[in-house]
Amino acid sequence: MKLNFNSMTRGVVLVLALFLCNFTFAQRTITGTVTDAETGETLIGANVLVVGTSTGTITDFDGTYSLNVSEDATALEFSYTGYGSQRIEIGSQTVIDIAMSAGQQLEEVVVVGYGSQKEKEITSSVTSVSAEEFNQGPITDPAQLLQGKVAGLQVYNRGGDPNGRSVIRLRGISTVGANTEPLVVVDGIIGASLDNVDPNDIESVTVLKDGSAAAIYGSRGSAGVILVTTRTGQKGQGVQFSYNGQLGASTAFNSVPVMSAEEFVAAGGTDLGSQTNWTDEVTRTGITNVHSLSASGGSGNTNYRVSGNYRNVDGILNNSGFEQFNGRVNLSTKAFNDRVSLDFNSSFTNRNSDYGFNEALRYAVLYNPTAPVFGKDAPFPFASDQYGGYFETLGLFDSFNPVSIIEQNRNQGKRTEVTYGARLGYRITDNLEVSGRVAQQKTTLANRAYYPTTSLFRGNATSPTRKGRADFYDEITSFQLYEGYATYVNDIGSRSNLRVTAGYSYQQNNFESTYLSLGDFPNNIQDYGNLIQTSQDLQNAGFIQANSAVSPDEKIIAFFARANFSFDDAIFLNASVRREGSTKLGEDNRWGIFPALGVGVDLNRYLNFNRVDLLKVRLGYGVTGSLPGPNGLSQPIRQVVNGADGSVSTELIRAANPDLKWEEKAELNFGVEFGMDRFTATLDLYNRDISDFILERTVDAAVFGVDRRFENAGRLTTQGAELTLGYDVVNSSKVSWNTGVVLSTYKTTLEEYVIPQEIRANLGAPGQNGTNLIRVAEGEEIGQIWGPVYAGVGENGAPLLSDINGDGQVIGDQGNALNPEADFQVLGNGIPDLEFGWTNQLRLGEWSVNAFFRGALGHSLVNTFRAFYEPRISSQSSYNFVNTELVEEGLTAAQFSSLYVEKADFFKLDNLTISRSFSFAKDSAIRGLTVSLTGQNLFILTNYTGTDPEPALVDYGSADNGGEVDFSNPDVLSPGIDRRYNYFASRTFTLGVNLNF
Repeated sequence: MKLNFNSMTRGVVLVLALFLCNFTFAQRTITGTVTDAETGETLIGANVLVVGTSTGTITDFDGTYSLNVSEDATALEFSYTGYGSQRIEIGSQTVIDIAMSAGQQLEEVVVVGYGSQKEKEITSSVTSVSAEEFNQGPITDPAQLLQGKVAGLQVYNRGGDPNGRSVIRLRGISTVGANTEPLVVVDGIIGASLDNVDPNDIESVTVLKDGSAAAIYGSRGSAGVILVTTRTGQKGQGVQFSYNGQLGASTAFNSVPVMSAEEFVAAGGTDLGSQTNWTDEVTRTGITNVHSLSASGGSGNTNYRVSGNYRNVDGILNNSGFEQFNGRVNLSTKAFNDRVSLDFNSSFTNRNSDYGFNEALRYAVLYNPTAPVFGKDAPFPFASDQYGGYFETLGLFDSFNPVSIIEQNRNQGKRTEVTYGARLGYRITDNLEVSGRVAQQKTTLANRAYYPTTSLFRGNATSPTRKGRADFYDEITSFQLYEGYATYVNDIGSRSNLRVTAGYSYQQNNFESTYLSLGDFPNNIQDYGNLIQTSQDLQNAGFIQANSAVSPDEKIIAFFARANFSFDDAIFLNASVRREGSTKLGEDNRWGIFPALGVGVDLNRYLNFNRVDLLKVRLGYGVTGSLPGPNGLSQPIRQVVNGADGSVSTELIRAANPDLKWEEKAELNFGVEFGMDRFTATLDLYNRDISDFILERTVDAAVFGVDRRFENAGRLTTQGAELTLGYDVVNSSKVSWNTGVVLSTYKTTLEEYVIPQEIRANLGAPGQNGTNLIRVAEGEEIGQIWGPVYAGVGENGAPLLSDINGDGQVIGDQGNALNPEADFQVLGNGIPDLEFGWTNQLRLGEWSVNAFFRGALGHSLVNTFRAFYEPRISSQSSYNFVNTELVEEGLTAAQFSSLYVEKADFFKLDNLTISRSFSFAKDSAIRGLTVSLTGQNLFILTNYTGTDPEPALVDYGSADNGGEVDFSNPDVLSPGIDRRYNYFASRTFTLGVNLNF
């Protein structure tokens, strides 16, 4: 079956429009007032829903409501945050007033794919986090709001680079050959960018963790799904304004311990006559400003919210940080007796980044501490003008003045992102509603890097005649989404309820980029616009590089359906199926089917344990897929060959594979949910089986005409457990204390792979670029750090290695790392055995304290700074020495071993916020004021001697002698390496003000 999208796409909106004709139904209007049972005060924004339908409204500023219902409507359900929900039979009533009681357990409604469900009815592993539970402080990446808050969700931004993106994993890696991060859905827009959502605009986040929950999203849900709901206005209220301001200061929390100038000279280092703390020279106190202003309100059937957010963030590394403006509009309205609904949202982000150069931190560690910053301060004649006035240790490999790197060179970028989405719904009857959604997103990226003729770093070091370098990179990505679906809701008898959703989805992605690199400039022109004109020799192939890329239309079409059935408010069934096709796959295998089934039972409904509110068991099974990143992997690749006689021909370099198909993940999840008075607990046990990775393999050239093509191969399994505990220690009107813990553990085994075993992740230069650190083997756990075992110092200063197998000889050279007779073993694992977060929320009258602790146990890190610069190598007397408590006296040779693999267990006070709320008179223009003080990364307990003990879940390879890191190609099979180009961790204090008026 071919993928023909055009006619179907055009028809979606037309089909929906047909439903907007006039129907006449027998209706009546019910009105009433909702109040607090104890105080008698009216409740604003209470939900009123016609049972068994999607028809509903909320109470206005006076606590009143008005709702049109059909003559066959049987009951209304009233709910309000912090109050017990109530069901009232309608009968012949036209006025229904209700008094609600606080303190009862509320049946929360949770957003899921293409709709919402009562939390009690969910049969999958789903966790929802509200804005009140988010991490506090000047968050630069929205993913950090969830760090440590959801069991099984890993969010790590090692070092805290303000321009760095967090590594996000849900229940470990979901693939080795495609996308490993969860799908993001913002206000129903599949694949929307999380970078285009300001943290202050997020109302809640729901994480679909297991396959039965994510299967409704098909090929893009294999790594899990993160559903983001942004803030909206409330009906029945006037215009309300809210201002949120933050002022933060960040300093380096930790750095690599190195020798002072005096210690360095005493250890035999080359004395250049100065005393310089290079880390101090390239770091600073980073100042952060955040200002957010929003206006929200509602009138009649319309509500709205408009916000503007400004962020100016300085990193602790000089000349690093960003300035960003974000705007968002959310609008909802209803018409024609609430039968027609329209939701519209749009966002715009403009971000100017100064990426700086993380390498300045690396060279601040290793640069000679007796070297001066400027050439004029050198103890010998120095042509300082040649290097912009900076001192350089010429002739040394991998040695650059860190101040010169960060001050002379420029590394900047601009990203502009625009997203809009609209959902149109029409309620044909009280039981049936059809919806259509249209969304588009466009991202423009322009990065510029410039290295003047006076800079020795990058390019000029390896090509001194180049005379400067300028890099231009431009990228445009766009996304389109068209969806139509219908939802049917109905009561079956008095004890059962059925909800069915079915629809169609069309997605299209496009990408294009250009890259240009120039050199040979007559002088140091800082204007990017003049660089091309001033390059002296554009014809010299050594000084110019250019390439471009344009993707075909990347299309996905899908048909999906889901049914939710509840019986006796205690037995719940959920089933879904999605049939999906993609242009990225082989011509013969473009379509896949992704089913899911879940069942849940509230046992307490029948066992009726004393004081137990909920005892639900659930079982879910779902299949999801994963697409390759690049296009055209199923197609043949040819290259042009110029013959010696002047002829031109082509030759095949990669064979086609029309059978290339999805990677597939099948997941089984068992869960138990328990609630009793003030205590809640949720336990999930899961098993994942992931197969058919999309990998380039060596094949038989006699069969395929060439020895390379992409195929489906390999399998890995993951078993894990997650536990969430919550307890209200104190719960009174003036004092409350709530504490909660989330814990998760998992183990991933590579069952089958294209190579039975290999070692990967090169340590790098100088001197150890033949050393690989990670072993990957079939049938074994992922994350093995592999190497010889350190046994002491030999007479000649070389490391002694252990005879692990006891055969009387030590084979510890890298060339024999996979030799069964060699003395190598697992030295640690880069993936934690246990990760946890501990939240404490304390309220004392108008004061509140939020303390959040986080930690990980059982993982190790390769400390690459120690591996290179801790041995006292006499030939490296111009490089500083790392000086940790683990230094081995007398060791004068560098060779990787267990000596440099450290346990990185940690426990930290990640976030502490103390706030004070101020109340005002009812007639005051100010509705509320809250002042807060937040500290991030306040203390950490760990034995790791590096800058940051947090797990390194991916590896980007080594970068030496000023080389560049390719962050676009993460190696997910090589966790556990603390590279020398990582950003340093920081501690931040923030003063915050929230004003509502």
